[in-house]
Amino acid sequence: MALGLYLVVVLICLLVVGGTVGLLMMVRTPRYRTEPDHLLKLFDRVLAGQSTESEWHAIVGYPIRHDAFLEGVRRKAQQIMDEHGRPWQVAQGGSLLSRSGREELQTIRNQLASRIIDQEGKREF
Repeated sequence: MALGLYLVVVLICLLVVGGTVGLLMMVRTPRYRTEPDHLLKLFDRVLAGQSTESEWHAIVGYPIRHDAFLEGVRRKAQQIMDEHGRPWQVAQGGSLLSRSGREELQTIRNQLASRIIDQEGKREF
């Protein structure tokens, strides 16, 4: 009787451990992929004075490897933050960027928006 109970417990443990290992081997690592819409929404929020520094860094601080144009936009945005960033004023209701930084970001935002429109136009044909 004790041997039978021992075998049942061992088999159940092997089944649980084996199932867990099998499940972990089949599940892929989740990946975050920054899309043009993510950057566009962030830029709009920054220009409207509604974004936080952590939101900025969560999107702009993550390299974009699947699209060279988007990576260039991300790098330009990061450079703007480095040169014109004022994160200490967000807590006081101010903007994340200085006036000249917002103007530069608006230019980048418009370029990105026009590229999105061009790509959508090409998909329709």
